[in-house]
Amino acid sequence: MDKVVYTEREELLIDPKPGTAAAAARDFGIDLSITVSNLRLTPEERVRQLDEFQASMKELRKAVIAAKQNARHRAGTETSR
Repeated sequence: MDKVVYTEREELLIDPKPGTAAAAARDFGIDLSITVSNLRLTPEERVRQLDEFQASMKELRKAVIAAKQNARHRAGTETSR
């Protein structure tokens, strides 16, 4: 995998000075490199990424609902035997 090269401004966000909001976010557990990666995207790319994520979550919800319904159906079938 290629090494990521950060600009000077990006480096300030990745390795923030103590007492800054970025330092507080990092200390809270936020991965600031992901923030930098997202900021490198155009607004259109960010919206496309969000749309793809939302579509994935919609499919996941459908799969979970179907799995729960199948489990209930199987449980009902087994108790009626």
